[in-house]
Amino acid sequence: MTPVFTVQEILIATGGRLTVGSKDQSVQGVSTDSRQLARGNLFIALIGDNFNGHHFLDHAVRAGAAVLLVQADELIDLAKIPGGVGVVAVADTLRALGDLACAYRMRFSLPVIGLTGSSGKTTTREMLAGIIGLEKNVLATQGNFNNLIGLPQTLLRLTARHEAAIVEMGTNMPGEIKRLTEIAVPDIGLITNIGTAHLGGFGSMEAIREEKGALWMNMQSSGCAVVNLDDESVGQIAQRWSGSRVTYSMSADADVTVKEIKKRGARGVRFQLICGGETCRVDMNIAGVHHIYNAMAAAAAARALGIGCAAICRGLASFSPVHGRMEIVELQNGAYLVDDSYNANPASVREALLTLKDLKSTHRAFVFLGDMLELGDAAPEMHRKIGTLLATTGVTVAFLQGEYAQNTVAGALEGGLAEEQIIEIAGGVEAAMACLKKKLRKGDWILVKGSRGMKMERITAEIREVFGVRSAGDQTTEL
Repeated sequence: MTPVFTVQEILIATGGRLTVGSKDQSVQGVSTDSRQLARGNLFIALIGDNFNGHHFLDHAVRAGAAVLLVQADELIDLAKIPGGVGVVAVADTLRALGDLACAYRMRFSLPVIGLTGSSGKTTTREMLAGIIGLEKNVLATQGNFNNLIGLPQTLLRLTARHEAAIVEMGTNMPGEIKRLTEIAVPDIGLITNIGTAHLGGFGSMEAIREEKGALWMNMQSSGCAVVNLDDESVGQIAQRWSGSRVTYSMSADADVTVKEIKKRGARGVRFQLICGGETCRVDMNIAGVHHIYNAMAAAAAARALGIGCAAICRGLASFSPVHGRMEIVELQNGAYLVDDSYNANPASVREALLTLKDLKSTHRAFVFLGDMLELGDAAPEMHRKIGTLLATTGVTVAFLQGEYAQNTVAGALEGGLAEEQIIEIAGGVEAAMACLKKKLRKGDWILVKGSRGMKMERITAEIREVFGVRSAGDQTTEL
């Protein structure tokens, strides 16, 4: 089912002005890409840094657009618009997309969960979707559709069949979380953590805290906040929230907590989850203690939705790592690749390195690190600190690339890593692959980590190609 709007409804939702057509005209579906537009759609001409949808109005009309939503300050030759095609002008087409999505979301009485944080958003989202999906038909953000374009597009996928929705909210500029919250109107708000991701765009931790906290500060008072009691910055924001809440923590004085954590190498972690006075065991197929926090966050959000502990544990047990996020792959020679290539910030790199230290045990470890982006003036020092931490992991060889590789090198040398254990790579990975071919043995580990803009997935693809990947049936179960 696709959203259906009359032009009158579009005008009311967006505050637009009808320049061509009839208010009684209707559209089926909304498109922002003329290449994917279906006949009868509303085409919204967005404007970005590297594109302008107004340049493709002719293409949209030929593809069958019923109505064009355009920006009033763009010069458009209305004489070229064929008869039967409506035109609505608004002050800002991006804002209009959000307004229209909000109006559509309000047609549904289902609970909406808004989720943000500096790290762990996508993994937590997928864990939560797995839990809710056991009992309800749930709509969840796909991929990285978590911004001012992607979130409205997610909401416009709602149908009468859906019983709950999970929308991820990302930000790289002040005011974005506030606006996303206004669009989604969430009933439950979850902030996983607040760290230094996007520090360059905000300038200070205080600004990041206020940006993330805008989720709760702009929720309706009848909503429920899901609170990480172990994150100081989250706690500061939570003090200003007067509505209901569900808490989670590693300590016992929270609504959701855990005990008896056992690390199981490549097979993930095992723990006892405690929620609502009930306890159940969870075997979860993802490595790293930090992912237990993601599991608690998902469990707490599910509790806020009224889901019982047993169903929560079943959902967590069925979780599989998202591609590129602490995904463990066994290679043909018996070594392991930890593909954490999707993105990076200081907190997630730290957790990945500490997890690698646990995983490798007495075996050797090889690390590929790319730059952590969007850190502003703090970037050199933060990369130096990561280098120092890198030296404590017992790494055999570190392969570094990016503008701040020298800062990471300096920290690694200060931490005690020898010069011959550090290889800077640029323009290709031939030297790194040659080194791995010579040194990598059964039981060894490789970690690949870096910000999205560093395209670290190319390295993981090369490693998979060079060493081969064991099929599911050939995977070993013990280290």
